[in-house]
Formats: sequence, C-alpha cells, structure tokens
Amino acid sequence: MNKPIVNDPLKALLRAPDAYHDGSPAAQRRAAEVEMARVLKTAPLQMASDPANGAIAHWKHGALHDVVEPMTDHVIMAYPTGVQRLERRTGKLLATGTARPGVVTIIPAGSSSKWDIPGPIDVIQLYLPRTTLERVAREADAFAPGDLLERTGHPDAITSSLLMCAADVLEGNSSLDALLRQQLTDLLATRLLAAHTGAPVTFEPAVGGLSPHALRRAIERLRSGSDADVSLAALASDAGLSRFHFCRAFKESTGLSPHAWLRQQRLERAMNMLRDTDASIELVAAELGYASQTAFTAAFKKLTGNTPSDWRRRIR
Repeated sequence: MNKPIVNDPLKALLRAPDAYHDGSPAAQRRAAEVEMARVLKTAPLQMASDPANGAIAHWKHGALHDVVEPMTDHVIMAYPTGVQRLERRTGKLLATGTARPGVVTIIPAGSSSKWDIPGPIDVIQLYLPRTTLERVAREADAFAPGDLLERTGHPDAITSSLLMCAADVLEGNSSLDALLRQQLTDLLATRLLAAHTGAPVTFEPAVGGLSPHALRRAIERLRSGSDADVSLAALASDAGLSRFHFCRAFKESTGLSPHAWLRQQRLERAMNMLRDTDASIELVAAELGYASQTAFTAAFKKLTGNTPSDWRRRIR
C-alpha cells in the first residue's frame, strides 16, 4: 500500500470508541486493529478500511511475547519479506511455524493464544468480518461456513499472493482502490472457504454472462465518475445478482473484472486527454480522480511503461 495513515494512529486506534463493546461474551472482543495496536505497541505503516469489507494493514514490528485476546474479526496474515520463527500456544497446544513469503497465518475470530516471536517481522494483515465470510458462502450457494482453522506459517501461495495484491496495488484513486479492495476481499474469502475451514466449500464454475441490459447498466455506472456509484454492492444490486455472481458474470461478458475494466477505461480517458488537449498532467490526474499527480504518473507508467509526459511527447 502507498497511502499514509493519519497522525498519531496508534493513539487513535487505542482510543477508538468501538475498541470494546457491550457485556455479552461475543461483544467483549476487541476490534482487530485495536488489539493488534495494543499487542504490537506500534502503529501500522499503512491501513485501508471499508466498514462493509473489513480492513487491511501493513505492520513492521519487533519481538512479540504476549497474549492476543479475542477479536471481532478473522485475522489473516502474509509476510512480504524476511524469515522469522513463530510460536503460538493455545491452551495446551503448541504450534510453530516460519513467517516467510508464500505462507499464511490465521487467527479465527474469537480465539485467543500466546505468541512468541523472537525478532522483527514484516506482515500484511487482513481483518475479515465474519459476516463477509458468511455472505460469500451464501452468495456461492454453499453451506454456512464453520470457523476458520488456526494456521501458523501455513504454506498457501494463493492466499499469500492475494493478500499481497490487496496491500500493494493501491493507485491513489479512491474509486479504483475501493473497488479493487472489495473484489480482493471477496476473492480472499472464497479462498479461505475453499482451503481453511473444517469443511471446505466447493464453488461451481460460473455459467453465462450478464444480460445486455444489466451489462449496459453496469458500464453506465462504472463510467459515471461517482465514487459512491462505483461499488460492487451497487453494481450487483442493479443487475439483481449477488456480488459473488456479478463479478463472475461481468468477467464472462467483458473478459475483465469490474476493477480491470474501470482501470482500462480511465487509462483510455487519460490517453485521449493527453493526446487531444493541452491540459496539464495535474489537471488530467484530478479529472480522473487521482489524489495527486504523483499517484497518477505511477499508475500510468505501470500500465504503459511511460510517464504521461513521455507518452504525450511520443504520440504527438
């Protein structure tokens, strides 16, 4: 991720009003980001959140010897760099593993364990609401999922790669970034249901695309330029489908995911403005919804191999 978080984020997290809830056993769990801030005694380098989809955070922290208390959400971890020993004690059970690229660690919602990590660690964490996991299972016409399995440095290159993508490909464009996080969260939930529950869920392949009317309406919404309109919930609702089935039907119809389609459409608009007008790079970036010229330039170069200025000089 490349978006900075707010000043004094550690204090803000620990003072969060929903850090603790009412007196029922389930409600006494802490929000995952609050518990992680308490245990890790630092703030995340970056964090992006969505009330309906949970949050993702990138942490770098030192040695850890503490009990992680029960949390409201499932926590799924992947490790971008380095190698570090993990030791996790749950009751009388001891699990050990190695944090490294290509493995994942899972702390199911409501569980508690004692952790010993002897040295520094680089970790991406997804805080996945139980309701999101249940929704994805329901939309896929699967049985209600059981709890996720505890995993400690468990080999799973697919989940690790998806989590890295969710953390690394933010482009400084709010609508694009939010849509991508929503898609990746659903993909991660699908993967977790298939590989990390006591009774793995089998997903049937998608059959058929969107109707012409539904596809036309989806494209109109994606082209609207309104961040509020460009969400999987809104797109799926228009089509009368669940998010799970909408994404698969949209790709069947267009060959692209909703995020990839929107990114391509924004790129084409940028190219048209750069080729046909004398608008400044800063103005083009603002017109397309990028937070800064720097963010737009990085995204444009990633897709074309050229900066906007270089591309404009070459094409004219």
